[in-house]
Amino acid sequence: MGRPTDNPKNISLKVRLDSGTSEKLEECARILEVSKAEIVRQGVHRIHDGLTKK
Repeated sequence: MGRPTDNPKNISLKVRLDSGTSEKLEECARILEVSKAEIVRQGVHRIHDGLTKK
């Protein structure tokens, strides 16, 4: 079942997006050549890092 990893992604999340946000997500994933899930993970880390710096 997939490659072994030290950081398994075993939690699933369903979100609802408006079309503009969905298009931005698709564009980010295409340009950066990563999955949409990876874009979301990176976004959460960036927001959290900003919170902890205050």
